[in-house]
Amino acid sequence: MTPPPSPSGPAATAPTLSDLAARAARARPAFGEHAHILCDNLVRIFKTEGVEVVALQGLDLLVEKGELIAVVGASGSGKSTLLNVLSGLDVPTAGVARVAGMDLLAMKPKDRLRYRREAVGFIWQQTARNLLPYLTGRENVVLPMRLAGNRASQARADELLELLGVADCAARRPGQMSGGEQQRVAIAVALANSPEVILADEPTGELDSDTSEEVFAALRNANRELGVTAVIVTHDELVSEQVDRTVGIRDGRTSSETLRRAAEDGGLIAEEYAVLDRVGRLQLPRDFMNALSMERRVRLELERDHIGVWPEGSAEDE
Repeated sequence: MTPPPSPSGPAATAPTLSDLAARAARARPAFGEHAHILCDNLVRIFKTEGVEVVALQGLDLLVEKGELIAVVGASGSGKSTLLNVLSGLDVPTAGVARVAGMDLLAMKPKDRLRYRREAVGFIWQQTARNLLPYLTGRENVVLPMRLAGNRASQARADELLELLGVADCAARRPGQMSGGEQQRVAIAVALANSPEVILADEPTGELDSDTSEEVFAALRNANRELGVTAVIVTHDELVSEQVDRTVGIRDGRTSSETLRRAAEDGGLIAEEYAVLDRVGRLQLPRDFMNALSMERRVRLELERDHIGVWPEGSAEDE
């Protein structure tokens, strides 16, 4: 009896292009599959009196669990809109926004309210927006627990105030605290319900440099001790230079990232990168473009280990 042909023999069916494409898709991890915060081609369009303003224009962002990052950008760049989307205060027009596994575009109003109470904590720039003036520091921290239906614990409130270096503010009202103390108590309020993410909008914007350092040290301590993911929108260079990663936003898209690491001599090495999005778009720094008079078109050339970029009409074109 003739044995049946082996799978590798002539009778084996060759894989089709569709089979190969499906196999490649299965092997490739999904974009941001393990990220704690994922924004994929995020779009936010505001309509005012018939005029459309595109605040976010296909923004991509990945933040890992437990990471502490700073987001920087000029006024109108889209960074505050991004923070409002991540906090659940605003709903994006299109794209994907996912925080701690929760889809922000698919949420119903009731889910969004629960998300804001339990999954994320928010710290405003204006100290008066973070604390109720007629409650003590401890009472302000306990309040979010009660609103979320959690068992209010004065002991947890005191632990958070101690962690952030403002235990002596427990029995004082906001009017009896300094601006820096108010912001550190506000961080405790944001952490009251054990959120997975805290978001801060210019938390040191109204403070002097010494007080800013105290507030940021408190944020850093909360990030390290509690493992909470933290995203800070800031103009403060002191803050942006003390995180491992700074994300720059320009014209509604992430444009650059600065990564910091320790050097062998004990110093700090900061390396700035341009961000390449999923469809290959790249924002060149404006000072580079101005220096070489780059407008509208550039010429690209693929080299062995890099891509050359030349302005239109350069000597290389001739």
